[in-house]
Amino acid sequence: MKALEQILQDATAGDPLSGLKWTRKTTRKLAEELKGKEFQVGHSTIPRLVRKLRYTLRSNQKRLSRKQDERRDEQMRHLTRMRKRFLKRKLPVLSVDCKKKELIGQFRNSGRTWRQQPLQVLETDFPSDAKGKAVPYGIYDVGYNEGYMIVGVSHETAEFAMTAIQRWWLEVGQARYPGGQHILLQADSGGANACDSWLWKAALQTLVDRFGITITVNHYPPGASKWNLIEHRMFCIISQNWAGQPLDTYETMLKFIRTSKTQTGFRCRAHFDRRSYQTKQKLSADQKDNLNLHYDRLFPEWNYTIKPHDT
Repeated sequence: MKALEQILQDATAGDPLSGLKWTRKTTRKLAEELKGKEFQVGHSTIPRLVRKLRYTLRSNQKRLSRKQDERRDEQMRHLTRMRKRFLKRKLPVLSVDCKKKELIGQFRNSGRTWRQQPLQVLETDFPSDAKGKAVPYGIYDVGYNEGYMIVGVSHETAEFAMTAIQRWWLEVGQARYPGGQHILLQADSGGANACDSWLWKAALQTLVDRFGITITVNHYPPGASKWNLIEHRMFCIISQNWAGQPLDTYETMLKFIRTSKTQTGFRCRAHFDRRSYQTKQKLSADQKDNLNLHYDRLFPEWNYTIKPHDT
């Protein structure tokens, strides 16, 4: 074991907190080096030996950011406090984001699945060969551990995001939270729900005026989007479910979303949105002034509340 550990030292990376380690060398190469040190061992034995040394297979994790706001940690603590506050009052806490856009067609999808024969897919992933483009916008209900996704065919716009949230409220939220007229939305700082987007704020104003509800919004600071709950409690589960499966039709994509589930009770609903959403829209100064927008004292560019207009 000491000989194997010495061989691994030159090519080892690891996590200093958990003590887990991993290596770039293959089992065959490790077995060859051990044989060079006069140890008789086969490559099939190596995995059992390295596990005893707390090595494990690891993939890359997107955790590092080139830009990190010095206020990030304080905002992350604020996000946690707000979630706990709303959940304690049994009010809806929603984590929202747009998942990676997908080309619909017989394209290769990363991952592997059990089959007797591999599926034949197109050699190239040219958008011109696609039947269409899927724009999946997700809503994760933190309190109920349930997902809701709208798959669009047009563009990721603030109006599209608002339509998804409105549909969730009509289909799920009103019945699930009777009397819960205050919603907490936690979202990234970019995309359709960008923190500096007036179109996003105006779309939410339309929503709160229509239903007489109040929406408080917290944004994750730049470079911290991977900590958004929807990423590792919903999107990763869906990606695992369709791993290795070509998304050849919109119905196929919807099927995989609807059948995504976990042993801890996660389930996901999905709907198709065929409408076209216009891009490059702008608000006039009067429209901006008409927003019933209330900024928080703590980082107002990331935290604010939108209330309905008095009627």
